[in-house]
Amino acid sequence: MGSDSGGDGLPRIRRSPSGRTPQWAIDEALGKLQDPDPWRSPPVSQVSARKTIGRKNVSGRKWRRRAATVLGIALVVGLYFTPALFDRYVLPAALPYLPDAKVPPSGFEAASAPLGIPPAASGSTAYILQPSPDPGQRFVAYDPCRPVHYVVRPDNAPPGTERLIEQAVSMVSAASGLQFVYDGATDEAPSKTRSTYQPDRYGKQWAPVLITWSTPEESPDLAGKVAGTGGSAYAHIPGEPYVFVAGQVTLDAPGLREILARTDGSLLVRAIILHELAHVLGLDHVDDPTQLMHEENSGQFDFAAGDRAGLALLGTGACVPRL
Repeated sequence: MGSDSGGDGLPRIRRSPSGRTPQWAIDEALGKLQDPDPWRSPPVSQVSARKTIGRKNVSGRKWRRRAATVLGIALVVGLYFTPALFDRYVLPAALPYLPDAKVPPSGFEAASAPLGIPPAASGSTAYILQPSPDPGQRFVAYDPCRPVHYVVRPDNAPPGTERLIEQAVSMVSAASGLQFVYDGATDEAPSKTRSTYQPDRYGKQWAPVLITWSTPEESPDLAGKVAGTGGSAYAHIPGEPYVFVAGQVTLDAPGLREILARTDGSLLVRAIILHELAHVLGLDHVDDPTQLMHEENSGQFDFAAGDRAGLALLGTGACVPRL
């Protein structure tokens, strides 16, 4: 344990090895110089102070006691509230500037209001939202006050599929009100442990949604009859909602190349891309086979009423400029 005062003359509250602040330490910080308990000897600085204070310095002693009381109260209040304030405000602001930061500086492209307006709700309830990590938050969504950036890895892409991706992104944007920005081609490979912040590749912002044409060998989740996978990772700071910040769509290039050979192949492949992008925004599978978000497509080429209702809701997420 340390002494009662620091080098600046201000009182210090001493703590036990457990980290707790006992009552006698608070009393000392508040200027209450009562006799110590028998088991605790006073520090040398305190004993010296008692011996040197005389009758002629009574007014100075009172002033010092008042000052110590005020400072002691301020210190106690600071110790009580500082951890919460530090976790909520100081730490999130400092993290982007620490070595090997895992998050970007906050507020990139954050507007004061949503960039788009979701369409009116259809009234359908034939949708399921992905579960939120916070029981008090109904769903997690992308910040509607910022554009959703995306990139495409062209490796293995069947001919003509660039146009299908553009159409699918446009349709998802119209259904949700979220605004998308294409950042071009990338050489990033799909990964189940993808980092949400890659400043060397994408700059000091959250990583864009990554769309790749892959294979079952590269992406084992595409084995069997799985035509694609999609999803997003979220970020969170104390006092704010969880927000999606980076996503992935991984498409089975060999399997979709075979589908493209069919008469309605382009529409089916576009529907698969729509399905996976809806997963990225936060929709889950439903049991209704008439919805595009059914696990197995039974001839649906576009979003149905339930899909649209869910996407419109996901377009009303919270704006979190502190992320």
